Amino acid sequence: MKEELLHYIWKHRKLGTSALRTTTGERLMILETGVHNQLSGPDFFNARIELNGQQWAGNVEIHRKASDWYVHGHEADPQYSSIILHVVWEDDIVIFRKDNTPIPTLELRHLIEKQLLQNYHSLFGQRQSRFINCERELGRMNPMVISHWMERLFFERLEEKSAMILKLLREVTYDWERVLFILLLKSFGSKINGNAFLTLGTAVDFKIFRKLTDSRLHLEALLFGMCGMLEEEELLDGYHHDLRREYAYLKRRFGIGNLPAIRPEFFRLRPVNFPTLRLSQICGIYHRHPQLFSKVIEACSFQEYLTLFNVTASPYWNEHFSFGKVSAGRVKRLSSRFIDLILINTVLPLKFCYERAQGIKDTKEIGQLYTTLVQEKNTITDRFRELGVPCGDAHDSQAIVQLYSKYCTQNRCVHCAIGVQILNGKQ
Repeated sequence: MKEELLHYIWKHRKLGTSALRTTTGERLMILETGVHNQLSGPDFFNARIELNGQQWAGNVEIHRKASDWYVHGHEADPQYSSIILHVVWEDDIVIFRKDNTPIPTLELRHLIEKQLLQNYHSLFGQRQSRFINCERELGRMNPMVISHWMERLFFERLEEKSAMILKLLREVTYDWERVLFILLLKSFGSKINGNAFLTLGTAVDFKIFRKLTDSRLHLEALLFGMCGMLEEEELLDGYHHDLRREYAYLKRRFGIGNLPAIRPEFFRLRPVNFPTLRLSQICGIYHRHPQLFSKVIEACSFQEYLTLFNVTASPYWNEHFSFGKVSAGRVKRLSSRFIDLILINTVLPLKFCYERAQGIKDTKEIGQLYTTLVQEKNTITDRFRELGVPCGDAHDSQAIVQLYSKYCTQNRCVHCAIGVQILNGKQ
């Protein structure tokens, strides 16, 4: 028995009878269950009940066992001084207020319908295969329930990303251009170098970076130099020499000190994802579009974004993947798939966040843009597709990732629209 289920039972009044009594025999009527509190403090605020005809207003606390009140130290916490009802699965001890009066207690274990408990145990019982709790029932769910829930999950994920963007925005004194730069660098680093590139983005003085956008060589010298990729004593070739010379000049000109940097990794990366190429490509974007943020916000179609990010690494990298090592000649262009990932994880969440900050409430355009992008392919989306959940575009895959990471893996079935349908016996 989990407290989350008890919260669900109380919140939705799944008590099986209207003739309720406390453990001491008082007649109990639930007038208002209160506001569910997800933070510290009592579980439900501002509830209203009636005990033997007398109305009470206050907070409600829920536990599996009544003795958990003392286990959690509530008797010494002033936040719990206004508890009007203690709701428990098992009443194993009498709980007293500071003035030694007992707190009215409602015991649930004899009130809950057997079918609800059976449905609950079917979700959390032991299984031979355990990808997610509802994997046996998911394929039989009403498609409309899944569709509506996926839509809500999609925007829930966007809201979470917006919260992270706003936190970063406050840290950089509300410079939207710099936020885009930092987040783009993190995206270009992908999983392996995301943290290194994020550190680089926050270390770079973006005012300096903006002044250099008319020279791609200067941009590359700054980024390669600041992430420690020009520190070899040996000169590897002419281009390497040029970058070192220009970085030394920039350090003198702008007073750039020796900043701590996380050196990017090459190990376990396909050559097309080498940090050398990714840094050169992002420099190419800013060299072509110095006012990138305004263009990102103004674009309203995938084709516009494709044109905006249609860049290559500088010519040196046509025959190199790393400094001093010649490879077969090939233009190192950003792939449309990589552009999809940039839009999914960085550009569109930033656009959503910016529009919300400007008071624009219409989210249709953002949602439609996600439907034009190819879905993320990973083991999570593959497994949900096998279980009958459609995943045809990035809108679907973002919703599925949110569902899996924030609900399935945390066993939050009673907060999930699909889990609630199963608990209620509706599929």
